Amino acid sequence: MIPVMPFSYSFTPKPKFPSYTVIAITIFLTFLAGLGIGLGQGLRITRSTQNAIIGSGATNTGMLGSVIGVGGAPPRGIAKDVDFRLFWDVWNDLRSDFVHQPVSEQALFYGALKGMAASLDDPYTMYFEPSDAEEFLNGLKGEFSGIGAEIGVKENRLQIISPLPDSPAERAGVRARDLILKIDGEDSLEMPVNEAVTKIRGPKGTNVVLTLGRLGRDDKGEQTIETIELPITRDTIVVKSVAVSREENGIFLIEIRGFNEDVSEEFTRAVDEALAGSAKGLVIDVRNNPGGYLDKAVAVTGEWVKEDIVVQQKERGEIRERYRGTGRGKLRGIPTIVLVNEGSASASEILAGALQDYGLATIVGKQTFGKGSVQDLKEYEEGGALKVTIAEWLTPNGRSIDKEGIAPDVDVDMTPEDYNADKDPQLEKALELLQAE
Repeated sequence: MIPVMPFSYSFTPKPKFPSYTVIAITIFLTFLAGLGIGLGQGLRITRSTQNAIIGSGATNTGMLGSVIGVGGAPPRGIAKDVDFRLFWDVWNDLRSDFVHQPVSEQALFYGALKGMAASLDDPYTMYFEPSDAEEFLNGLKGEFSGIGAEIGVKENRLQIISPLPDSPAERAGVRARDLILKIDGEDSLEMPVNEAVTKIRGPKGTNVVLTLGRLGRDDKGEQTIETIELPITRDTIVVKSVAVSREENGIFLIEIRGFNEDVSEEFTRAVDEALAGSAKGLVIDVRNNPGGYLDKAVAVTGEWVKEDIVVQQKERGEIRERYRGTGRGKLRGIPTIVLVNEGSASASEILAGALQDYGLATIVGKQTFGKGSVQDLKEYEEGGALKVTIAEWLTPNGRSIDKEGIAPDVDVDMTPEDYNADKDPQLEKALELLQAE
């Protein structure tokens, strides 16, 4: 099984291999729920090519190699002149004046590329140097172990989006919205996501220590942060996408833990079980669900909306594509509650937003994470890769998911005290609303 992916991609590989484009969704949240859940493979594949422009100039560094590309073809469409002499002045001054010599030209070069991406102030746009790109691409194949959580940046703070059910992270006590203060003793609150993922991820059986900041409220309603240090043993992460159970009074609870490869088949089985049991109401639980494949979210949502629009893709101010449901519409007439929280992201938000727009479900819980953007991943011949945000998701009624999230129709909190006492006021409210119909 290929695990969840917390954001979407359009993927353009290196030209020396067969090229294809991949679009997948959810995230995260950026470098992927790298804490061990892996990234998904693509959803839509088309042939594409990539052409490189090599500059003709070269500058000898006095070391083992030369800086090539100096004086090469300038970028297209620059609004005002950019004097690259300043860039080379700074480059040369750093090489000659920095206290610790020798200075690595490769480090300067990759640092400049990362800086360009970081200047856009988008947590999902980043450049990977070759070693990081290789690890990231391995993550797309699910070829690593981790702690089983998704991380992201919100309000410029690195934090947990959601731990996966029965993962090392959840068993250790990690919760959605925990701030990641330190990783193995190194300050990480402002660390880029890809760097944090690299530090947290690792071989099965090895340990990582996370210092977390848990948000709360004191008696006066002021926000507090409790510091918690958790050692976590990495493991191979296997996620079962769907679980179904019968509650009282003919109500069925269907938990969707991730929109993974197997979710359509598993959800179909859950739906058939509920219908065979003459379901009088449904609770669809996507709390702490970081997302997954776009086409899986479209198929699941189609069990209510049939062939109506599920989500729209907006690029540079224009709607470029509308994705329509591919389900059977079997659940359209059944009263439905969707449970969400701060750990519900991407594909989960697409499902909740569409059902809310069409009035086919009541959304209960807390405001969702707000990850509704699409990233394009390009590989370069030197081995590096660029991930850049190219589009955003909108609900059928045109509401932006990215950064905004989905606001619940019925706001119900779940406090640390509830969690520790094994109470679930959000589920209790959902059952109450359905039983009142």
